[in-house]
Amino acid sequence: MDKSGEAYWKATLGLLTKILTVWFLVSFGAGILFADLLNNIHLGGYPLGFWFAQQGSMYIFVALIFIYGKKMGEIDRKFDVHED
Repeated sequence: MDKSGEAYWKATLGLLTKILTVWFLVSFGAGILFADLLNNIHLGGYPLGFWFAQQGSMYIFVALIFIYGKKMGEIDRKFDVHED
């Protein structure tokens, strides 16, 4: 694999690592590990830890899909492997 191919995969894996870290922190962290702490804050009349476990994580997941698509498109254009 040439240098640009290695740089492309390094950028792709870096983005994927960031996205998966946010996914983990939101789903496991906010929904389970920090739920008791977050339950001291209320959002829409519900404890924040409960809200993340039931609804908030889904909103974040959908946002992550769009962020991944946008950032991956930028990486593809940077390394000239886009499909325009």
